Amino acid sequence: MSEKRRNRPNEPEALPEDWPVHPDTSLALNRMGSFDWDLDHDVMHLDEAALGVFDLRADEWDSRPASLASRVSPAEGDRLEAMLRRAVGDGSNGYGAYFRIRRRDGESQWTHTQAHIERDTDGHARRIIGIVRDATAELSHAVERKAVAIERRKQTGIVEETTRAIANARTVEDVTDVLAGPEGLRLIGAGTVRLGLVESGHLRVVLGARAAPPELEFQRLEDDLPMSRAVRDRTPLFLSSREEFLAHFPDLREGLSAYGLHAAAYLPLIAQGVALGALGVFFHENHAFPAEERNLLVALSSTIAQSLQRAVLFEQEHDLAENLQRAMLPREVPEVPGARIAVRYRSAGLGRDIGGDWYDVIPLPGGRVATVIGDVEGHDTHATAVMGQLRIVLRAYASEGHPAGTVMARASAFLRGLDTDRFATCLYAELNPKTGRLRLVRAGHLAPALRSADGDCALLPVPGTVPLGVDTGFREPEYPVTDSLLARGDTLLMYTDGLIEQPGWDLDEGMRRLTSELRAGPGDLEELADHMSEIHQGPEEDDMALVMLRRL
Repeated sequence: MSEKRRNRPNEPEALPEDWPVHPDTSLALNRMGSFDWDLDHDVMHLDEAALGVFDLRADEWDSRPASLASRVSPAEGDRLEAMLRRAVGDGSNGYGAYFRIRRRDGESQWTHTQAHIERDTDGHARRIIGIVRDATAELSHAVERKAVAIERRKQTGIVEETTRAIANARTVEDVTDVLAGPEGLRLIGAGTVRLGLVESGHLRVVLGARAAPPELEFQRLEDDLPMSRAVRDRTPLFLSSREEFLAHFPDLREGLSAYGLHAAAYLPLIAQGVALGALGVFFHENHAFPAEERNLLVALSSTIAQSLQRAVLFEQEHDLAENLQRAMLPREVPEVPGARIAVRYRSAGLGRDIGGDWYDVIPLPGGRVATVIGDVEGHDTHATAVMGQLRIVLRAYASEGHPAGTVMARASAFLRGLDTDRFATCLYAELNPKTGRLRLVRAGHLAPALRSADGDCALLPVPGTVPLGVDTGFREPEYPVTDSLLARGDTLLMYTDGLIEQPGWDLDEGMRRLTSELRAGPGDLEELADHMSEIHQGPEEDDMALVMLRRL
C-alpha cells in the first residue's frame, strides 16, 4: 500500500478522525473560554475553559453574573457595566473590552472579552454570547514595546536637549556648564561626568576634577590610563564592572574604592580628525551599557566634540583680538602732581570681533595733563588699526603744546587722510591741577559726567560737534573748546557707550543709570572706577573704556 501511495502523490492522506477539531477544544488550547448570558433570566453559563480564565472551580460558580464581582475590582466593574449598558442601549450587535481580574493567589491578570448581542424583532437585547481569554502575555508584550519606545524617545530627547543647550556654547566653560547641569549626561543616570582636554601631550581635566582618583587629574597621553587610552586609540572604552576595570587597569584599585566607582564609559572627542580630549561617564554601581546606550553616548560625544572645537577656536581668536587691542592702549597711567587718574577697559564678552574703544593720558607742559577717550566706528581689526594710529597722532599733537581745539582739528584731518571710511567719536579734556581750569572738546562723543566733592552728580553741558574724520564737504570743521572748573575733590568721568548701552534701554535711561551709580559709588577713586565699570548688567556685546580724573 505504501508503495502505491508513493507512486500516486496526488492522492490525499487519510485525515484524523477528530478533524476538524471541536471549537471548544480550539478555544481551550488557546486559553479561551465561552459564555452564554440569558439577559431575561440573568443567568450566565461559563464553560470549563472560561471558569479557568476567571480562576474559578465549577463548584464555586452559581451562574449569577454578579458573582464575578469577587474577581473584578469595583472600579473595573463600574467601567465594564457602563460599557455594557452603552452597547445594549445604542443597538450595537457586539462589544469588546480589556479588563483586569484578581486571581485567587492575589496576582493581577489582564483579560479580554468579545461578545455578540442577540436581539428580538423589536431590537431588545435578549442574549449575549461571547468568549473570554487570558490577555496577560499579549499586553505584557505591548507594555514592553511601549517601554522600549519610551526609552528610545527619552534617549532621543537627551541628545536633542544636550545638542540644543550646547549649540549656544561659546567657550569651554559654557560646554562644561551644560554637561554639569540638568541638561547634561546625568539625565542617563551617570553618577559623575568628567571632561579632559588635550594640551601639550597631556590630558587636563576641566570638569569633574574632584570626582575621581588624583592619578586621573593630569595625565600624559602615553600613560596606561583609561582616558588616555581612549584618546590614543580613538575608540570608546566601556567598563561595566569593577572587575572589568581592574582587569584592564589594576593600578586603579585604591582609587576606585576610595571614590566608589564601579563602571565607566570613556569616549574620545574627535572633531575633523583632531583628538580634542575625552569624556568620562562614571557609575557608582555595575552598568551593562546596552547597545542603545552606547550609541547614545557615541552620538553625544560627537556633538560635544564639535562644540568644544568651536569653543576652543573662539577663545583663541578672542584672546588674540583682545591682546591686540590691549597692546594699542597705554601700558601704564602716569602720575600727575595734584591729580589722580583711574582707567578701566573691558573687551566685549560676546563675539570674537574687537572694537575701537581707546583712552590715553598725556602729560603736558607746565604740569598740565590731557585725558582722551574715543571710539572708532566698527568692530574689526580695521577699527583697531585706525584706533592705534589716531591715538598716536592725538598724543603727538597734544605733546607739541597745541591748543585743545587745534589738537582735535588736526586729528580729524589726519583721519580723513588715511583713505578710510571710518570716523571716530572723541572727548578731549585738558586740566591744570594747580588752578583747576578744565578745557573740554567733544567730537560726537557722549557728554562727560561730574561728581562734585560733596557727592552731587550731573552731566556736564559740553557742546558737541561732528566726529573726527567726517568730511563736511565745505570747510574744515571747527571744534569749540568749553572752559570749566574742576574744584578740589571733584571727579570727571569720561566713558564710551559700552558702559551704558544695554538691550531694552534708551540713551536717556542709560544716562540716568550712569549718574545714579556715580553718585552712589564709593569715595576711593580706584574703588569708584571698579564700581562704574561693573554697572552694566547683561550680555557684554560691546567693549568699554572709562577714564576718571580727580583733582586732589
